[in-house]
Amino acid sequence: MVQIDISYEGGFHCVATHIPSGNIINTDAPLDNKGKGEAFSPTDLFAASLGVCGITTMDIKNPDPENINLAGTKLRVEKYMTSSIPRKIEKIKIIYELSSEIPENKREELESIAKNCPVALSLKDDLIREYYFNYVL
Repeated sequence: MVQIDISYEGGFHCVATHIPSGNIINTDAPLDNKGKGEAFSPTDLFAASLGVCGITTMDIKNPDPENINLAGTKLRVEKYMTSSIPRKIEKIKIIYELSSEIPENKREELESIAKNCPVALSLKDDLIREYYFNYVL
């Protein structure tokens, strides 16, 4: 169990505190839904969680940690909302930029790890997930 305390500040702003570390995340409603867009929206955090979980799990389950260094990997997460009511995330696209030095025979395994991280496994099946793995760094 991990405790996260949340304080609603009004004006669509929340402050979430991760109790074990004391780290804080501020949130705001998005510009297209009454907010000022001054911080991550709840759905932004949701989408970012999928990307962060994927790369973190890749490194935790790294099949060859002595020869595969994932430090420096870049990700771009794109979140697409439905245009109809009820508002919900329709699609999340994640583009990974990984080291071209990762051996080709290990890439498919790493990609599978990312696609099956704990956050990914917790999502509804109707949420579209697109993954792109580019080996360029």
